[in-house]
Amino acid sequence: MDVLRTPIINSPIAIKNSNVSLFLKREDLIHPFISGNKYRKLKYNISEAKRLKKTTLLTFGGAFSNHIAATAYAGNIYGLNTIGVIRGAELDTQIESNPTLKFARACGMDLHFISRVQYRHKMSPDFHNRLNDLFGDFYLIPEGGTNALAVQGCEEILTKDDEQFDVICCCVGTGGTIAGLINASKPHQRIIGFPALKGDFLRKDIRKFATQDNWELMSDYHFGGYAKINPELIAFINRFKNTCNIPLDPIYTGKMMYGLFDLIEKGYFPQNSKILAIHTGGLQGLAGMNVKLKRKNLPLIEV
Repeated sequence: MDVLRTPIINSPIAIKNSNVSLFLKREDLIHPFISGNKYRKLKYNISEAKRLKKTTLLTFGGAFSNHIAATAYAGNIYGLNTIGVIRGAELDTQIESNPTLKFARACGMDLHFISRVQYRHKMSPDFHNRLNDLFGDFYLIPEGGTNALAVQGCEEILTKDDEQFDVICCCVGTGGTIAGLINASKPHQRIIGFPALKGDFLRKDIRKFATQDNWELMSDYHFGGYAKINPELIAFINRFKNTCNIPLDPIYTGKMMYGLFDLIEKGYFPQNSKILAIHTGGLQGLAGMNVKLKRKNLPLIEV
């Protein structure tokens, strides 16, 4: 993939009555459609697909998946066919009302819808054999994009300029981004992840790729589980946007920043700590989330 076209900005975030300093690394500005950690995760996977002379990328995701949208667009501009195996057979009739799936199809992605029961077996050899029978040869990228090549790409998030920070924070989905940060971090740095999902299984997934033990997960800020939000989180995201002029998504970065502010307010970090939070993008999902919020008569997220 091409070199990054947008400089990454470490934006200072003002926190009242605090003895720590907080900065936000704007990885969401890397690319308008292959945003944040999705760019990092796809970078070396696309290079490998081309090296292997594969012409098709196949991957997995849900109704509003950032990874599906990014893979569809990346395939389009790099001359690769794309197939998205989508969780939820009922979504087959809802493409036009779903901004993410509509975008992916407009980028040329072939959308293949399966039931949630089938989706649980998406990584089994038998299921992959059935996909091969259906679509022929393809380059497989896991759900969320996490594999060894994705971790390699995420290791490039941190640069020499970031060595000044004591703490690096990121949201956690499949664990690839935090693993890359762990591997690239310096001995004096602590990496803190904010999972978007419930459960301790993430620790095992992260350890598959992490080469250091200087990390921890803050598991109290998932708001009930993946894609679960409430009016309190929405209000926080909208206040942050109005105060800092930086949008957050409610699935990942919004929960991370909410948790980070809460920890700072509780005095969790040592005095004079310098904290860098990573904005991993995911803003394409805001349109779809607002559709769901409007349906539930909940406040909308400012875009």
